[in-house]
Amino acid sequence: MNPASSVIIFTVLSGMGLGYLALLATAHDYTGAAAFWHWAFAYALATIGLAASAFHLGNPQRAWRAFTQWRSSWLSREAWGAVLTLLAFAPLALSDWLGLGLPRGFGWVGAVLAMATVIATGMIYAQIRAVPRWHHWSVPLLYLAYALAGGCLLAGFRMPAILALVGVAGAVLLHWRVGDGAFARARSSLGSATGLGALGQVEIFEPAHTAGSYLLREMIYVVGRRHVKRLRVIALGVGVALPILALLVVPGVGGFGLAIILYLLGAFAQRWLFFAEAEHVVGLYYGRR
Repeated sequence: MNPASSVIIFTVLSGMGLGYLALLATAHDYTGAAAFWHWAFAYALATIGLAASAFHLGNPQRAWRAFTQWRSSWLSREAWGAVLTLLAFAPLALSDWLGLGLPRGFGWVGAVLAMATVIATGMIYAQIRAVPRWHHWSVPLLYLAYALAGGCLLAGFRMPAILALVGVAGAVLLHWRVGDGAFARARSSLGSATGLGALGQVEIFEPAHTAGSYLLREMIYVVGRRHVKRLRVIALGVGVALPILALLVVPGVGGFGLAIILYLLGAFAQRWLFFAEAEHVVGLYYGRR
């Protein structure tokens, strides 16, 4: 599929922000001005990421309608989860800022909602049968791993961040291993799609149309194998191995700052590949698969 920058920004930054919010609520006890800036930064990451997703909608002004289909839509569940998460954290954020002494136990509700929201984001893609590479439980696991690693880096937890980055590497490798053969295992073809496969080999006589279309623009994208290999090296090497090395070698805040920059570069590369490598079955109708 054609990678959209708005969705890439949304999935990376919102996951990182939600992970950071969860750790602020359960493992940190900042007070006063320090609490205000930490909570404000975490809220900004989560909300900026979520706002970026609205730009990918055909009619962004109708984004509110996403809240109406929560019974059947993971997109709607994600929207509700995000709103409830931000509301659940608000009392604790105010308490830390104003020194009201609200116990950290209040933060666990928001933390659970934050992780549920991240999982819902992953399920938006995992539920799509038309994209075999995504139709697997490894997708929400991948999103959750990135959120936890990003949160640990921002929270300044050195050893948990290293372990979370190792978890990211495992989730990424699993997603690639399962996804690389998913389209072939699905056995989708022009014959199965049209129901004419029993009659023999089905081929395209003429394209459905000669002008461009939404399907050609959004659903069909082919990325070169050389680019895939290069971006996979960036995703794991720059986004996982180098941040771990920075945390182990560079002391203090400098190590975390360097690790966060490297992590983001790798996360953006992986998320771009996540969409670019997704083979939608509609491409069969155009002879692109």
